[in-house]
Amino acid sequence: MELRDFIVTPLVIIVVYAIAYFIRPKVTDVNTRSYFFPALTARIFGALAIGFIYQFYYSGGDTFTYHTHGSRPLWEALIETPVNGIRAFFYHGTYGAGLWDIAEKIWYWRDSSSFFIIQIATIFDLITFSTYSATAVLFSVLAFAGGWMLYLVFYQSHPKANRILAFCCLFVPSVIFWGSGILKDTVTLAFLGIGTYCIFKMMIGRKIRLPLILLLIVSFYVIFSVKEYILISLIAGIIVWVASNYLFKIRSVVARLLLIPTVTILCIAFSYLIINEVIGEDSRYSLDRLANTSMITARDIRFGWGARSGDGSGYTLGALDGTWQSMIAMAPAAINVSLFRPYLWEVTNPLMMLSAIEALMTLCFTLYVIVVVRTSIFKYVKAEIIFCLVFVLIFAFGVGVSTFNFGTLSRYKIPLLPFYWSMLAIIYSSWKEDKILKNPEVN
Repeated sequence: MELRDFIVTPLVIIVVYAIAYFIRPKVTDVNTRSYFFPALTARIFGALAIGFIYQFYYSGGDTFTYHTHGSRPLWEALIETPVNGIRAFFYHGTYGAGLWDIAEKIWYWRDSSSFFIIQIATIFDLITFSTYSATAVLFSVLAFAGGWMLYLVFYQSHPKANRILAFCCLFVPSVIFWGSGILKDTVTLAFLGIGTYCIFKMMIGRKIRLPLILLLIVSFYVIFSVKEYILISLIAGIIVWVASNYLFKIRSVVARLLLIPTVTILCIAFSYLIINEVIGEDSRYSLDRLANTSMITARDIRFGWGARSGDGSGYTLGALDGTWQSMIAMAPAAINVSLFRPYLWEVTNPLMMLSAIEALMTLCFTLYVIVVVRTSIFKYVKAEIIFCLVFVLIFAFGVGVSTFNFGTLSRYKIPLLPFYWSMLAIIYSSWKEDKILKNPEVN
């Protein structure tokens, strides 16, 4: 903490709330207005809290590396020697006259995905005078915007479920904590919500507008630049979402059932072509090398940098040998670990306890919906439910099979939580609405 944190940050927060006050009427209605400021406040609190935790519990970490050893020297270069600062901003990973002194201060100089976060932080630093906590607040505002747009996607389709959807999209504890500060997860989660909103408006709402197209392109670019595997999961989900939306418009149930195999094959083939095109020359995520990439990542996190804390938070799902056969065999366990673990008896530290409690809540909510709704659950499977399910399953499988550390997993898995919880909430709320219509006395 520096003196500037106590001077600049309160001013930034005041400006944020002032702007939010004028924006709120444009993005809320009578049902959603009451959630707007609490959700924004929760994000700001989460951004500041993670700074305190990293400073006083971990004694450092990614969030400070992105700022203290990332955007701060880049911001100083832009202020002191603008030409060299601009060169460093756009030509990271290279060396030359005027860049050496800047590059040696930036730990992620050659890491393109991490440097992308540094670039965003540097832009915010120009506003906050490179004040860590103030820049973190601006990251939280970005996260809030993405979360709110995701909330609007589900709310506009299910307005009566506004309260439970608000919790699922805006107030999930781990999402607030790990998805609000100066971290990769904050950025990817924000643009995941923004991108989903754009797809919803264009493909489902049929509002093809240039601003939406540009915003979607920016969202895809940002996610791709930071974490490609999230974009892979999202693209697969979107393709299924659009196809399902048209499939559910067919009134004949028999015709739908007959078309499902064909539509499924087409979705898989189209997803394969699009994903390969998006990945391009990055061999790590090409479908023929994805299994090997997962194995290397899992071992690195489990036995490399992820094991340095010595807190016993590692886990294993079995022998991962870099083949698709071993990955597929682990799929059920990988999805389970992403959604429902760590279990309470696997806890080894305070933060892990919080993660375990949330995982238990997720399991209980899942079982409750299954038990209460029972076989009629299939009645409430609509296009947005299939989209959420496909995205969650692919994402949960990917992070579960390639992480092997509960501490890291608690961060990596946060993009799936709003989608999974919202999916359950929509099914439960739809069932409850039908029940009330049949029995008006029940409420």
